[in-house]
Amino acid sequence: MNTQQMEQMGQFKITVWEEENFQGKRCEFMQECQSIMERGFHKIRSIKVENGPWVGYEYPEFQGQQFILEKGDYPRYEAWSGNCSYRTEHMLSFRPIKCANHSDSKVTLYESEDFQGRKFEMCDDYPSLQAMGWCSKEVPSMKVNSGAWVAYQFPGYRGYQYILERDRRQGEYRCYNEYSTQAHTCQVQSIRRIQHH
Repeated sequence: MNTQQMEQMGQFKITVWEEENFQGKRCEFMQECQSIMERGFHKIRSIKVENGPWVGYEYPEFQGQQFILEKGDYPRYEAWSGNCSYRTEHMLSFRPIKCANHSDSKVTLYESEDFQGRKFEMCDDYPSLQAMGWCSKEVPSMKVNSGAWVAYQFPGYRGYQYILERDRRQGEYRCYNEYSTQAHTCQVQSIRRIQHH
């Protein structure tokens, strides 16, 4: 089954509201939205993800801070921004994460840019990379071999979120600034697989 067939069958579905607690103007989506403002919204303040994982962005055109959105309810911005060191109260664009496969995900971390130096291959979630033996608070480059991952700035899945996908950039992130348009450091201390529901 191809991605277009999956979209038609409702494999990806998200509903957004302009106000907190599922109030105000609402709209359902089954595919990406480059700018919610083009739909007459000023902002998104609450979300329900019914199918598929999604990534939300702070700005239009998939720019700015990223937020992982898995199946569930997000009544206020804190529910999706979590324990970020940088808080944003709205989201202006989003798209489905089509390559997420929780049972078949593999990523390789490298100690230097351009896939150089010591490397570590992972197939599981790690709330603390240092606890599992990574000797640094930084991960300068990564290669996603399969699936989709969300890397976090701090241990315990906290801080900035970086969505890393096999079907974007051929899964190759040669330098930390390729993790996100808002990546200002290569500090990554926890990582987990993205689930597809």
